[in-house]
Amino acid sequence: MQEVITDNKQGEDTEIPEGAVLAAIDLGSNSFHLIIARVEHDEVRTIETLAEKVQLGAGLKNDKLDKAAIQRGMDCLSRFKQVLDSVTPYRTRIVGTNALRQAHNRRKFTRKAEELLGVPVDVIYGREEARLVYLGVAHTLADDEHSRLVVDIGGGSTEFIVGKRFEPQNLESLQMGCVSYTREFFKKGKITRKRYKRAYDAARLEVSRIRHRFNAERWEDCVGSSGTLQAIELILQNFGWSESGITRSGLSCLEEALLAFEHIDDIDIESLSETRRNVILSGVAITAGLFDELKIEIMRSSRGALREGVIYDLLGRLHHEDVRERTINALMQRYSADEDLATIVERRARILYLATRKAWGLTSSDWDLLRWASRSHEIGMAISHKHYNRHGAYLLRNADLPGFSQDEQETLALLVWCHRRKLPVDDFKELAEIDRMHLLRLVVLLRLANLFKYVEQLEYLPEFRVVAEETVMQLQFPDGWLEQHPLTAYELRDERKQLLKLGIRLQVA
Repeated sequence: MQEVITDNKQGEDTEIPEGAVLAAIDLGSNSFHLIIARVEHDEVRTIETLAEKVQLGAGLKNDKLDKAAIQRGMDCLSRFKQVLDSVTPYRTRIVGTNALRQAHNRRKFTRKAEELLGVPVDVIYGREEARLVYLGVAHTLADDEHSRLVVDIGGGSTEFIVGKRFEPQNLESLQMGCVSYTREFFKKGKITRKRYKRAYDAARLEVSRIRHRFNAERWEDCVGSSGTLQAIELILQNFGWSESGITRSGLSCLEEALLAFEHIDDIDIESLSETRRNVILSGVAITAGLFDELKIEIMRSSRGALREGVIYDLLGRLHHEDVRERTINALMQRYSADEDLATIVERRARILYLATRKAWGLTSSDWDLLRWASRSHEIGMAISHKHYNRHGAYLLRNADLPGFSQDEQETLALLVWCHRRKLPVDDFKELAEIDRMHLLRLVVLLRLANLFKYVEQLEYLPEFRVVAEETVMQLQFPDGWLEQHPLTAYELRDERKQLLKLGIRLQVA
């Protein structure tokens, strides 16, 4: 077999020419946002935006999305589709945030969305959401050396980021949002000072846990990113309660104006849109709480947000400047992984992948996951050699991995866990909901690549033939080679038994 170095996404050109169009959808807990942008001189210029209040988070009951919420979401995406159809699928990215993070039945929604739009839905962790928010905001601000705090109040979570220029330095995501707080503290829409105080106190308590890393001594400028904070700033300026930005005195005036109403449906304030009316009170409570806890004097709002961050991150991926690559390299350094062995496994996995990708329907995204699993497969050695694959899987599943979606992180952990020894059959069935057979094929490739690594430390493997069918893989070695390598022959026989448990037949000759 001959190793091939290049591989495009399903045969498509992944270079981004001048004038190319990119798209991103933010599936937020309160609203869905679509942005279409054109690449001009390695920057992006927005050419279309759409937003709809879906309140996916309001349909979250006992950590499950109800049918009505799923339908609201699908109805919105069906309308977005008309615009999205003009963009090449691999130049589109869709991300889901807090409501989908929490929903145990999120795949009921994401699978329908993927079938409708023809694009994968990446549910991202809170800190990854914070990183992307910062990326979106940073591109709207002056490129100076000032440190800044960026705050994004969403429907189910609030993100905090301290950074300089385009690099975040501290990231946090807290479980408080304007939809979830409305549901918890203003049930049936009733407004009282006592209810408002409870929401404010809850927000302060939540923010107090991160105060030491995000207080006013840690940054020079404060920027708010979200529809809620933009709405608050607009109201304060229209009523003359603030000359510029959001101030604590202006918030106090807005608090009093809102508390004059007895029910959320009664709120009638000039410049407040109908779509913001039912979440503005909880948004103000959260904002006042974080102002007081972090000692913020003034916050200006930015139109840059998660969706813009997703566009810039996508542009980086398509220019081969993928933050996930940096994340894996940093992980290897942190846990002192053996780079020589990782390179051997990656090279062998590449050859096996190229030999099987057509028969097994594998894509370049599969290769990315296989490559990163190959490079990180031994990080668990930092904990213990015994069961190091399980330790590595634990680290990958629970670490903050910038750039990775929740599904990517779980898949990466599963690959590392399953790359050697006995296969956890029951756990594999439970974890591999998305596409069990597809994922199993990646496991097979990584296990075989790992099996040969110690041979390749001492000598080059001979050319051998690989033939793949739906549930069969054949390895054909030169005459006499297996007899000269009895340990490898024994390991292949054991591997055959392991894979048969999962419905894959390994044939060796």
